[in-house]
Amino acid sequence: MERTTVNPWPWSVEFGFTQGEVVSGQGRTVYCAGQAATDAEGRPRHEGDMAAQVELSLANLEEVLAAAGMTLANLVRLTVYTTDVDLLLRHYGVLVGRLGAAGVSSTMTLLGVTRLAFPSLLVELEATAVG
Repeated sequence: MERTTVNPWPWSVEFGFTQGEVVSGQGRTVYCAGQAATDAEGRPRHEGDMAAQVELSLANLEEVLAAAGMTLANLVRLTVYTTDVDLLLRHYGVLVGRLGAAGVSSTMTLLGVTRLAFPSLLVELEATAVG
C-alpha cells in the first residue's frame, strides 16, 4: 500500500491530521463501526471522564483492527463524534498522541452531537483502515 498525503494547507498537521490522503495498491479495506468506551459486554464505562473514554474508545478500535489483521497505522479516515467539543479538545492530546505513537496522521473530522447511543458516552470513533 502506498499513501500520499494531500495537504494544500499545513495548519492541520499541527492538529495531528491531514486534509486528504491518496491510497493506492491496497488489498483490503476495513470500515469500522463507531467504537466507544464500552466493555466487552457493551456496557458504558468511565462516566464523565473524557480522557478515559477516549483511551478506551481507541483501545476498542485497536481491537477491531487487530481482529482484521491491522493496527492504528492502517487508518486512513477517522471521524470523532463527541457530545462536548470543548471538553474533547482539552483531552485532544490523548487522541493525537496515541495516533502519533502509531505513526499515523490520517484524515479526520470532529463533530459535535447532542447524544451518542448511551447517554453517559462522551465520544465515539468511526474509522476506515486499508492494508
